[in-house]
Amino acid sequence: MYDDRIKSLIEKIRAYAPNSDIDKVVRAYNLAKEAHKDQYRKSGEPYIIHPVAVANILADMELDIEAICGGLLHDVVEDTDYEEADIEEMFGKDVAALVDGVTKLGKIKYMTKEESQASNLRKMFLAMAKDMRVMLIKLSDRLHNMRTLEYMDSEKVKYKAQETLDIYAGIAHRLGISTIKWELEDLAFRFLYPDEYYDLVGKVNKKREQREAYIDEIVGIIKKDMDEKSVDCDVYGRPKHFYSIYKKMKKKNKSFDEIYDLTAVRVLVDTDKDCYAVLGEVHTLWKPIPGRFKDYIAMPKPNMYQSLHTAVIGSDGEPVEVQIRTYEMHNVAEFGIAAHWKYKEGITDSRLSDVDRRLQWLRQMMEWEKDVTDPHEFLDALKEDVFNAQVYVFTPQGDVLELPNGATPIDFAYRIHSKVGNKCVGAKVNGRIVPLEYSLKNGQIVEILTSANSLGPSRDWMNLVKTPNARNKIKQFFKKERREENIERGLAILDKELSRNNLSRNDVKVMAAIKEVAARFNQPDYEDFLATIGYGGIIGNHVVGKVKDEITKEERKLEKEQKANLEEEIVAHNIVDPEKSKYTSKKTEKRHIGVQVDGLDGIYVRFAKCCSPLPGDDIVGYITRGRGVTVHRTDCENVLRDKEKSAPRMVNVSWIDDTKSKFEAELQIKANDRRGIINEITHVISNEKVGLVGIYGRKGSDIGVTVDLIVEVVGIDELNKLIRKMMNVPGVEEAYRVQGR
Repeated sequence: MYDDRIKSLIEKIRAYAPNSDIDKVVRAYNLAKEAHKDQYRKSGEPYIIHPVAVANILADMELDIEAICGGLLHDVVEDTDYEEADIEEMFGKDVAALVDGVTKLGKIKYMTKEESQASNLRKMFLAMAKDMRVMLIKLSDRLHNMRTLEYMDSEKVKYKAQETLDIYAGIAHRLGISTIKWELEDLAFRFLYPDEYYDLVGKVNKKREQREAYIDEIVGIIKKDMDEKSVDCDVYGRPKHFYSIYKKMKKKNKSFDEIYDLTAVRVLVDTDKDCYAVLGEVHTLWKPIPGRFKDYIAMPKPNMYQSLHTAVIGSDGEPVEVQIRTYEMHNVAEFGIAAHWKYKEGITDSRLSDVDRRLQWLRQMMEWEKDVTDPHEFLDALKEDVFNAQVYVFTPQGDVLELPNGATPIDFAYRIHSKVGNKCVGAKVNGRIVPLEYSLKNGQIVEILTSANSLGPSRDWMNLVKTPNARNKIKQFFKKERREENIERGLAILDKELSRNNLSRNDVKVMAAIKEVAARFNQPDYEDFLATIGYGGIIGNHVVGKVKDEITKEERKLEKEQKANLEEEIVAHNIVDPEKSKYTSKKTEKRHIGVQVDGLDGIYVRFAKCCSPLPGDDIVGYITRGRGVTVHRTDCENVLRDKEKSAPRMVNVSWIDDTKSKFEAELQIKANDRRGIINEITHVISNEKVGLVGIYGRKGSDIGVTVDLIVEVVGIDELNKLIRKMMNVPGVEEAYRVQGR
């Protein structure tokens, strides 16, 4: 008997691979279950649920046993004590390599989130270039994680959803795996823009019955016509996915009610010949819409997608998209490159050659981007590579080149060879001279004009090209050919960015941070670092952003060291918390209450008599040898006078909200010398329920009297209220707080 969790997985595998090594799958499951036994998902479910779900997605694509085992074990090395060598010993090199390919790099000191993401993607793409199953496992992993994303915290939800939309959905598209691409896009759409998503879902559902009835009518007409022509086929409606509808609305700036082709009709037949026969019949039944016909059978997409696409005006005058393909083409359209690893089909030399050709974009991408040191630039280039729409243009010899939408003749030149790009002086498109910034269109014949006397590319070309390949080749030219110029340019860029952030290389802290950042970019030589900035290998504002982070980190480190020194000072001079001392008097015990010293506990605090601080005053602490921390007002004359000299012994202190504590303050009152004036003053103190510690009256040189009071208050607000009350006593001319006693 098998564990209930993998019964359905085994049934799926046996359905498409009855003679497969099921025992190997069971062993992989048992190891994963044991390795993850004490781990749980954010949902509260046992962690093993996740690798089993990943394996099921791989089985849906009918992948081989090694890929299924890789899916079951994909987190074992990353999240448990098992190592790659253990996996190899138990399951062989192939499975171990697959697991290693999807295992993230270990935590590296000082690595930012962006650097970590770029490094892990590089590692995965290198493994993917060797074995495509690495990416199929990773896509399955991401798909299940997206299905359960609601259990993550909101910040991580947004980050993962955006990464999925920017990178993983694009990779699925590049590999032709539409089933995964559409689901990833719709899930990311739901988590990133929930309001727009649910609004669109509601509108689509509202029109569902009417739309389905219309499509059923179209399907019925095509099916009947094909039966009469003796063409075996399957015809059905396929609803458009929510994210594709949303993108169309945004791109064409249309409301939902203005989008008509929410459902496409798909026709599946046996042969290529039947595809064209069906196309002819569809165009006979309904009027085709000009410009909407695309022949992806004669010219397949780079991801191996083949189909005929057309759009016609249907029975009630609304446009209908029709897709026509063979069953084999449909299999590739749904599962893309994964179709070549189907267990029951095996992978022949011809299939391997086809896969190798289709993956040329990946190898080119890794070649172009291996010299990109800036993680931000790497991620931007990756997004461009995997997601941009493509154009197909011809060399004069008839070879087809695939370039991103908006590509220029410069991109074309560098795609042929770096020497052609570096010597490019002009271009012809369909026999006519065009400017180098011209955007190439599908089907054009491009000829590059070169000159042996060319001095090389212009820096302005960096703003014209669309491909990472061309950008990198231009950077490499400037890197090799103009080092001194690059150093000078890099220094100017760095100084400009530093100045914008109120920083300067003349600051020792800034210079130290720059050298630390250079080392993190694998550029320990300062001039090499400047040259790399100069030719564009590292973006200047990215450098300064990291310099600021480094300075902040060092400042925090210094604060931590100062705090540690403070603790050592406290221990060295026996600064004891009075509450911990059996010799502490009640009076002394009260005097430290209400103040916190820089987040530290157990420190003896006393209040300076020179300024008598009260809660509400701005305060600062001063370490006094053998006497704890003395709290002063920040405007205290003693503090201001010795500020620079005393700075090393100053510590941050703050008031604690403690209404039970009382603090002594001194008031001085000047009043007319009349009978009963002292009684009236003490009566005010009594009415305000303020403690009177001491009172002393003396006659002045004139007919007035001066009264010195020491009172106990909870803070500055209570003291100010008392002063206002004193000023209301008849005969009182002045009442004010005295700085200290």
